[in-house]
Amino acid sequence: MATKLYIVYYSMYGHVEKLAEEIKKGAASVEGVEAKLCQVPETLSDEILGKMSAPPKSDVPIITPHDLAEADGFIFGFPTRFGMMSAQFKAFMDATGGLWRTQQLAGKPAGIFYSTGSQGGGQETTPLTAITQLVHHGMIFVPIGYSFGAGMFEMEQVKGGSPYGAGTYAGDGTRMPSELELAQAFHQGKYIAGITKKLKTAA
Repeated sequence: MATKLYIVYYSMYGHVEKLAEEIKKGAASVEGVEAKLCQVPETLSDEILGKMSAPPKSDVPIITPHDLAEADGFIFGFPTRFGMMSAQFKAFMDATGGLWRTQQLAGKPAGIFYSTGSQGGGQETTPLTAITQLVHHGMIFVPIGYSFGAGMFEMEQVKGGSPYGAGTYAGDGTRMPSELELAQAFHQGKYIAGITKKLKTAA
């Protein structure tokens, strides 16, 4: 039976979604792993999104909290809002109380990826504060550490991400993930998929 890895994310302007797509490629490169992209529901009205110049959402399916129980592991992605996960993703996690009561996510591995507007805008605080969501469910946080190798020490170009997970800088919204940031996202997908597969096989 295939190992199911869900890449669950919220993306307003497409930066997080771009990382998610690359993470899926990395995860799918691991034999026996079935990687699936899922978006959490939007909480803002079309009117507000229009005023914020947000593009239309892609056709990636919307996930419900109940759907999480089907997966063997997760990689959660979101933009930062004042150094923490966006309200849309927090609202989704707040709706997982039923899974928490029945401990259906306990023991499952989970990674985190993210997008921030600036270099001081939460590349570490965003995933750090998001870990609390995993802890209460008893999930196993899987950081990438420095397993990305030399790419973690890049100093000649702007690069998001940290030992917590893959990341990108959106700037004023026009900057999309660089090739190096996408490579780190691919690595994260492959890395966590491998760990998820090992945990499922050992269970």
